[in-house]
Parts: sequence; C-alpha cells; structure tokens
Amino acid sequence: MPIDAAALRQAAEAILPDVVEIRRRLHRQPEIGLQLPSTQAVVAEERRRLGLEPRLGGTTTSVTAIIAGARSGPTTLLRADMDALPLQEATGLDFASEIPGAMHACGHDTHVAMLLGAARLLVERRAELRGRVLLMFQPGEEGRHGARFMLDEGLLDEGPHGAGDVSRAVALHISTRYGAGVVALRPGPMLASADAIKGTVHGRGGHASTPHLALDPIPVTAEFVLALQSMVTRRVDAFDPAVVTITRLAGGTTNNIIPGSVAFEGTIRTVSEPMRGSVRAWVQQVADGVAATHGATIDLEIVPGYPVTVNDPETTAWFRAIAADVVGAAAVDDLAAPIMGAEDFSYVLQRVPGLMAFVGARPADEDSVTAPQNHSDRVIFDEPSMAVGVALYAAAALAD
Repeated sequence: MPIDAAALRQAAEAILPDVVEIRRRLHRQPEIGLQLPSTQAVVAEERRRLGLEPRLGGTTTSVTAIIAGARSGPTTLLRADMDALPLQEATGLDFASEIPGAMHACGHDTHVAMLLGAARLLVERRAELRGRVLLMFQPGEEGRHGARFMLDEGLLDEGPHGAGDVSRAVALHISTRYGAGVVALRPGPMLASADAIKGTVHGRGGHASTPHLALDPIPVTAEFVLALQSMVTRRVDAFDPAVVTITRLAGGTTNNIIPGSVAFEGTIRTVSEPMRGSVRAWVQQVADGVAATHGATIDLEIVPGYPVTVNDPETTAWFRAIAADVVGAAAVDDLAAPIMGAEDFSYVLQRVPGLMAFVGARPADEDSVTAPQNHSDRVIFDEPSMAVGVALYAAAALAD
C-alpha cells in the first residue's frame, strides 16, 4: 500500500508541540552511559500512554515495545539512542541542562522524542500497518556499546526483549552539518569504525642537562606520532581511507627533569573491515620500529570499538524514495563519502539489512561552516526539523 507522505508530514507537524515538550524535558535532565533511569521512565510512561507495554532491559536501562499492525507483514526495527555526553552546556537555552557536566550535545534527546512521536502516529494507523514495528530505545551509544547489550539480551529474537524475524532496521541521527529538513544518506559505508589507541613510551629518566645519560621518551613519542601520520599517507589507499589521530600525551613533571615515560591515547577510524585490520597491524609495526630505533619500549594497546556502519544498498534505495516523498527530492542529500564518526547501530546492521540516515537541523541563522556541530557545548538543533524525523520513522514502518 502506498503511503500518503504529505498526510504523515502534516500529522507530524500537528504533534510537534508535544514532541518538543518531551525533547526539552529530556534535555533538562540528561543522563550518561548505560544506566539512564529517568530517561527510561519517561520513555516507558509515554509508551503506556499509547497502550503499548514497554519491555525494560535487564543489563541496561533500554526500552523496547512492539506495535502490531492489522495486517501480516515484515517486522521493522526503529531505533533511537538515549544517552548524553559528559559536557557542560553553554548554549544559554532556557531549557538547558540542569545536570552539571552532562549535556545532550549529540541530539539523542531529539531522537527519543522523534521516535515517540512516530509511535503515536503508528498506533493511530494500525489499520494501515502491515506487520510489526519494534521500537528500540537504546542507552550507551556514546562509547558504551549499548546496542550490543540489547542484542545480547535478545533484541532480534522472539522473547521478552525482542520481536524475532526483523526484516529491516532504520535509525535517524540529527545533525547541524546539514540544513534544516535535509535528509542525508548513502549506500554502503556510512560511518567509520572506531578503535582506541592507548599506550606508554618507556625510556629512562634523568637530569634535563644531561640527556645523554638518560633515555628521553619525549622525542621518541614525538617520532612515533609523526611516523603514524607518514604511515597513513604512504600506506593507506586514498580510496579506502583511514584516520589515525593521537589525542592525548602525558609525561613529565617540571622543566629540568627528563621523565621515565610518556602516556598517549588516540583513535583509528576506517571505512572497511580489511583496512581496519591492516591499520591496526601497521600501528603496532610503527610502535615496535620507533622503539627499537631508540632502544626504548612502547607498550601499545588497541581497544576494539564500533565496527563500520554499513547501509544496505537495497534498503537505502527504498528509504531514499520514502525520504523524497516526505521532504521532496531536492532536500535529499546523497553523500559522496562516508562520515568518519562512528555508531554502535553498526552492530544491528551487521545482522539486519537497514540503514542510518541524517536529519539536518542547522538553525537558519547559523552559517554552514561556523555552526556549532554535534558534540559541541554550544550546539543548538532546529526543533521544527524533528517533524521530519517523526514522519520519516512512521513512513519507514508503513511503507511496503
């Protein structure tokens, strides 16, 4: 059955005040990590208002619910992440975070509000719904592998936390990188993998006036960092990109002491699993080589993070057509390249054909270059753009 995209968009805009109210309520009370009891309570309460029985997670504060349509058909998973970031908000909004050191700077509060709004539209349209909709409200996206916890609890299985026989999965992510109301997506790799680099360069401390009697780990560390950059430019295929960034260095105590060690941290980003494995090996090779050159040692740990987020081409083409109906073909942005951020929705897409798409929400008065981006303490999202997300989620569930 063809969907009436215009009617869905109109319905989404009609309930926008309620969606905004929920979003602002969550924004004032952000929670970080896998345990989000207040956020879980809000989601569960809103589900019950619609006559849906929320299923609460056991190992995390996840929430799932199922909307059963009047006709038989596939099960569609719709996902919203719920957690905030450890950041002190500096937006000056009258509904700014009331929790010191916590902020919804990645827009997960809008994701929750949009999916709750979509659920409302879908409950009102059960007669049009073919199959079932699995609503996935997930904690711990910001580096805590929340999606993996939900999968381990049986998200994709028949049982207390899942639906079984999930045919497709859709996640939306708000972003100020794109203009208000734009939908951005691409088939294939959409977001990068993210592995963490941690380690320590060990030398031999001494007096700063006699470096020849010590083994200074600081220049060894500097050479290691620079060698990683050369490694990327000389060994990585430009058409299968990788980013290696060292983000933290810590060593030394004062101006006249050569420290015994320097600690470092960083990240590896790739958009294919073969390149991911190669870069991990090359980073270790560089560490061993630089250390051997200086007679030092480098203890290196590479901590696996999220896999590459890969949009299923067929499902992406299907969703692109839906988005064109909802926002107009001119407002659909076909991305030429992946984004080097990472997402744990990748775990779901490893098991179910699906996609992640971005919903643009850059305020009209902000410049595309200087607008504060997701993860900024000053980021502000255009709230009317949430109506687009509500309509897209609902349309994805209703479309054949």
